[in-house]
Parts: sequence; structure tokens; C-alpha cells
Amino acid sequence: MKRDSSFRLESFVDYLSFERGLSDRTLSAYQRDLEKLLVFLERKGRNEPADVTPQDLRDFVFHLKDSGLAPSSIRRTLSSLRGYFAFLLEEGVLEVDPSERLESPRAWRKLPDVLSVEEVEKILEAPNPDHPMYWRDRSILEALYATGMRVSELVELKISNLDLEEGLCTLFGKGSKERLVPLGRPARRALERYLRDVRVLLDSGKGEGRVFLNHRGRPLSRAAIWDLVKKHASGGGVHRNVSPHTFRHSFATHLLEGGADLAAVQELLGHADISTTQIYTHVDREYLKEVHRTFHPRG
Repeated sequence: MKRDSSFRLESFVDYLSFERGLSDRTLSAYQRDLEKLLVFLERKGRNEPADVTPQDLRDFVFHLKDSGLAPSSIRRTLSSLRGYFAFLLEEGVLEVDPSERLESPRAWRKLPDVLSVEEVEKILEAPNPDHPMYWRDRSILEALYATGMRVSELVELKISNLDLEEGLCTLFGKGSKERLVPLGRPARRALERYLRDVRVLLDSGKGEGRVFLNHRGRPLSRAAIWDLVKKHASGGGVHRNVSPHTFRHSFATHLLEGGADLAAVQELLGHADISTTQIYTHVDREYLKEVHRTFHPRG
């Protein structure tokens, strides 16, 4: 095929066989990996190696991941790509290697589980209004979803960190990095009711200034928060593996789906590196694909 000849694939395979002495099995793996790449590049209108950009290769890697390829297979494909472009560079076909800065995933993370807005609503409405701990449980659930805070940040949250008049709370993340996060009206109202009607009754001087206390007046533990979230997820009819971190994932994803800027979501989550936040853009992509499949006439 003209495509294969312009991309020198046959020459590369000969090089691997005769000069590198690779086995037939390894040669077949290299060839399969690169044929996938050439099909992908052809769809993008790339007719020769010089047309290929670093972004093309990053898009190809995400394409492999979205198609469900195992992390080990993706890493092997990246190895094939690097060897191929190094060969083209050595042969003088290319002057610049587009794979030079292509990052090898240490281990591709599974896309985080995300609740739909409807599922979040079901969980928020699950606590029994007649239960003495209703406002405590409701404010915990509302705060998790409103702020995207980690469970460790929730259990460490102190009354002095809350500014309910302004609807803000100060969180201390990894490395004690401080950030200011809006609470939103529902979480603020729930916290006001909890502090006024419930916490004052629980506080026996052993609360260490923490916001959320157990029935003995001591700070709630992480395990207790996990149990509370699971209980109300089940009570709300959401029969999935829901944890406090699921609320964090859902918070970030719903913001991005609503059009929020990635850098703003990074700040709200307290991520030191925006690449950590970028996993949610992949979740968002899955959401967009699902919307397309569901609503487009030819989806």
C-alpha cells in the first residue's frame, strides 16, 4: 500500500529483523502496533511521517485507552512508536522526533466512578428527617458534594474553618496546602441547622473544635464517614460502590460537564499538578460519547 511505503513500515520491520534480530513474535507485535497507528493517522489526513505531530501521538494513545486496551498493551505500543520514530530519525526521514516527549503511563488509572446528578440527589435526600442525626448526616453529604473535599479534609474540618455568612470554607489538603472553597446554598443551610440544633447537643468538650461529631461528642472518624455515605447511598436506592471519594469525582465531573474551566477545577480540588485534574476530562469525554449515543439519530 502507498501508505505503508510512504511511512517506511516495511523497512522498519526489516531493520528489526535483520539488524536487531528480533523474534517473529516480537516483529508481529511491532507491526500490529504500527499498523494501528497508520490507520489512525490516515483518518487524520497524515500522509507521511513529517506530517505527524506530538499531539497526533497523544490523541492516538488516548484513542487506545478509550478503546479499552490494557495498560500493559499501551506501554508496549508506546515502545513500538518510540523505536519506529527513532529509526526514521536515524534514516534521515525525519528531522524531529514527534514521540520525544510522549509520556509513558506509569499505570493508566481506571476512570473514576461518577454519580449522575439524579443519583446524587437521591443520596442527599436519603437521611430520615425524623432521625436526631438528620442535619449532621445531611450536612456531611451536602458538604462532600458541594466542595469535592477529601474525607480526610472533612474529618479535620473545624468550626473556625467555616465562614457561613460568606458561604465559604477553608480546607487544608495534602502538604497542608490551604484553599478556599465555596459551599453553595444547600450545604450552607444544612450546616447552619446542624451547628445550631445538633452539634451544640453533641459537644461535651471533647470535639477538639471539629465540625462533625459522633453521638459521644468526639470527632467522627474516616471509617464512620465511609459507613455513613454507604448507608445513605443504599437507603437512596443507589446500589453501587459509593464512597466519599465518589462525591469528589462527581463534583469535578459535574463542574466540567457544566462548562467549568479545568484550572478552576484544579484549584477547587487542591491538585498541585493540573495533569491530575485532567483525568476528569476523560470522564467528561465518556459522558459526551454517551450523550451522543443516546440522543444523536446516528449515534
